[in-house]
Amino acid sequence: MTGRAGSAGRPADAPAGEGGGPRYRDRPVSFVRRSGRMSEAQERAWREVGPRMLLDTPRDVAATSVRAGSAISPPAIWGREAPVIAEIGSGQGHAIVHAATSHPDQDFFAIEVFRAGLARTMLDADRAGLTNLRLVEANAPEVLQHLLPEGSLSELWVFFPDPWHKTKHNKRRLVTAEFAALAARALRPGGVLRLATDWQEYADQMRTVMDAAPAFSRAFEGEWAPRFEGRILTAFERKGARAGREIRDLTYRLVSM
Repeated sequence: MTGRAGSAGRPADAPAGEGGGPRYRDRPVSFVRRSGRMSEAQERAWREVGPRMLLDTPRDVAATSVRAGSAISPPAIWGREAPVIAEIGSGQGHAIVHAATSHPDQDFFAIEVFRAGLARTMLDADRAGLTNLRLVEANAPEVLQHLLPEGSLSELWVFFPDPWHKTKHNKRRLVTAEFAALAARALRPGGVLRLATDWQEYADQMRTVMDAAPAFSRAFEGEWAPRFEGRILTAFERKGARAGREIRDLTYRLVSM
């Protein structure tokens, strides 16, 4: 993601259940929710911009969960019918703020669990005067399953998700067969899923998973897709390149459900 994301339910993300003990999700999630300190400007953005830009998300068992049956209506949110693009793991918001600024005829969702990143996104979006961007503080698979209506997205972006490169942690990776099915549900027919990573082994896994996903077909020729021109070059991507890691892009199109 334009920042990393990674871990299973933790006490800070799990409200008390019956008997006063903490409640957890029944499966691992792809992030460890850190409580990064926010600047004064970010705190102000959270207070003043948050009420109009951050979606009020009904919760289930955890602070970043989404309650079943909480589907939103994008046309009602923006007051228009327009293509909707969502980015999972929007990090500091550089990519999606740039995209929303460049494409005022499209609407955008930034899906992130880190408040400091969301606050920075709000700050930059407010400075840019954006009205076509909304933020969701929630676990991405639950957003795809419960919050976004079926067939509501024209594109879904997953840029630089946490690779969880230790074998024992591979189960925490976001891009799995289950994720592919949720992405297929959220995308409209012909919709596009864009992926990028700087970890070769994860890139190989992503390609294997998506090639096997029955609802998707490759939207590229050869081994890898060309770099998505709509993704700005962030400091995070530059860091991976400086470390000698190849940046791998993949693009898939929804062909059936």
